[in-house]
Amino acid sequence: MSNFQNVDIIHHGAVDGVTGSCHQLNINSESAVLIDCGLFQGAETAGKANANTLEVNFDIDNLVALLVTHCHIDHVGRIPYLLAAGFNQPIYATTATAALLPIVIADALKVGVTKNKRLIKLYLNKLQQLIIPIEYNLWFPLPVKPIALNSSDEIYSSFNTAKAKFKPAGHILGSAYVEIELSDLNINALSDEDNANKLASIAINAAVDSRVNKHRVVFSGDLGATYTPLLASPKSPYRADTLIIESTYGDKNHESRQKRTHCLKQVIEKAVSDNGVVLIPAFSIGRTQELLYELEQIIHQKRTHPLWSQMEIIVDSPLAAKFTEQYIQFKRLWDNEAKKKLNLNRHPLDFEQLYTVDSHEEHLSTINYLANRNKPAIVIAASGMCSGGRIMNYLEKFLPKSTADVIFVGYQAKGTLGREIQTYGPRGGYVYINGDKIDIKAGIHTISGYSAHADQHNLVNFVKRMHHKPRHIRIVHGDDNAKHALAAKFPEQR
Repeated sequence: MSNFQNVDIIHHGAVDGVTGSCHQLNINSESAVLIDCGLFQGAETAGKANANTLEVNFDIDNLVALLVTHCHIDHVGRIPYLLAAGFNQPIYATTATAALLPIVIADALKVGVTKNKRLIKLYLNKLQQLIIPIEYNLWFPLPVKPIALNSSDEIYSSFNTAKAKFKPAGHILGSAYVEIELSDLNINALSDEDNANKLASIAINAAVDSRVNKHRVVFSGDLGATYTPLLASPKSPYRADTLIIESTYGDKNHESRQKRTHCLKQVIEKAVSDNGVVLIPAFSIGRTQELLYELEQIIHQKRTHPLWSQMEIIVDSPLAAKFTEQYIQFKRLWDNEAKKKLNLNRHPLDFEQLYTVDSHEEHLSTINYLANRNKPAIVIAASGMCSGGRIMNYLEKFLPKSTADVIFVGYQAKGTLGREIQTYGPRGGYVYINGDKIDIKAGIHTISGYSAHADQHNLVNFVKRMHHKPRHIRIVHGDDNAKHALAAKFPEQR
């Protein structure tokens, strides 16, 4: 269609890396919406003062709404700073994300901002006032301020109406990609001659496409990989004129689910053959629940095997425990396979050999208990990139032990401790934790298929299966190699 509108999108994060997701869609000169407001992590904070990576250093005066795709910290971690900057507009999220968001923000405030309970309560009360839960697949209006253009030099199209819809993304509980339909195209700013030409163009194109004065923008958020446990795979939108798509694994394809489960079982069985401890760094939301689901399946299949029938699975994360409760509460969002297990009276997220560690005292005693016994165990703890959280104490204690093993099941960003262990561990190298040099004698393993992100094949199919494909694609949320590799798959849409 020759009359393609050029929409104005500004990226405030996740454009030169995989963290800090924050994208601004300017609907007109008076109205804009943010899609996510995430925290920068790892190497993407290098060379910057901490405050510079946290502050909201863009104008928020024209923002009319924030749309949250999901609750990972690299997509929501700057929300407290957005509120502190004076943001007082609706925060739209899916019903499950709306339930999870206060839990995530409360933890982020305690860890990175303040221990002041009164201040935390003020932030959370403000957040609760602004959150508007939205069910999947329902259009809802965005509060756009209509304008009349007063300049004929506008580079971008301007619209006076917009609506949005969340579609399941299959990444974590409540995750969504966002469709935003812009309409009521403002053409008042054109000169009489250009205005007549544009009206003629619209009249001609309308015979072919009645939607010529509308523009559909799709923000992928983080798309899930197909055939992952618990959540259904994302389905492509019917239409996108402009697509902003993630590219975390834009240059790679994952192992199949069956292969990765078999690999997990093999690695664990070999790792615990010397009665050692297996550490699995995992994000509290999404990856932890997926691992529990897979481990319950292995234990069920191997229930007569003496090793698996006595294996302790320890989740050392109060936050993960809270999220797991939410996963159970929102089991209506589970996929058919998971629901069938429930109907068979199996509990994939709450089984007999699962133990949860709550208090800090319990955490420290668990480490000592595991270090002084001769029995295998699997410990799942955050953070997934080893950039903080309780996993740090486990790594400090067990990395120097040859009987211990670390299994990475998720992406490790540049500059994180996880990437350093992944890189130098297999060579018998060392890392620094809390200023101390730690020699790595533990076994280091990576199982790539456990990523909650779509791989290159999934991302290409997301576009290929649209009925009306995008004329313009912006690739974000990826390292340079991943973005370039994915861009090569869309030569006509860059």
